[in-house]
Amino acid sequence: MDKFLYTLVTLVEAALSVVGIRATYEEPRYAVVERLDRGVEIRAYEARVAVETEAGGERDGAAFGRLFRYITGANAGGDRIAMTTPVETKGQLIAMTVPVERGAGGAMRFYLPRKVAEAGAPEPSEAGVRLVRVPPERLAVLRFSGSAPPEERRKRADTLVHVLDAAGKQPTGAPFFMGYDPPFSVPFLRRNEVAVRLRPEGT
Repeated sequence: MDKFLYTLVTLVEAALSVVGIRATYEEPRYAVVERLDRGVEIRAYEARVAVETEAGGERDGAAFGRLFRYITGANAGGDRIAMTTPVETKGQLIAMTVPVERGAGGAMRFYLPRKVAEAGAPEPSEAGVRLVRVPPERLAVLRFSGSAPPEERRKRADTLVHVLDAAGKQPTGAPFFMGYDPPFSVPFLRRNEVAVRLRPEGT
């Protein structure tokens, strides 16, 4: 895709996401294998590939910029790669956009489109950016709409952990946030999720 068309598509996608339309974004494949109280879903995700960088939170513009530069050409092939959802942020539950994941040390992730992963994702050309291959896994997820400031994320995470404890489900790490919309989206149309990784079945 040439630069002009890529930029045009990206702008159109961003404009649509303001009103909660995110059908143009690819998201990782999963199947809901169980439903628990309070709307908690147990999802089985397929293997996927992400690009990741260290971050100080969801609103870390420098981290987001490094990942965005990767998908817009800062990679070994100079390839332009479509934006996906969600942006996952692990560690402290601090907000973001389309999933970025933030780790205990502060890591932000964009998941790559399946076709890019299958063809062999290009290596990042910028320091501090790396590819991560995520194996199949199970996540427990609680979805909610509206604004997602840190206190709201923590409250939802507490609910998620309580439901899992009551159901005898064992998380393997701390809750993290997955955001599907940019901060300027209409709040009540936003898709937000808090999640935890679960032990594989039978372990």
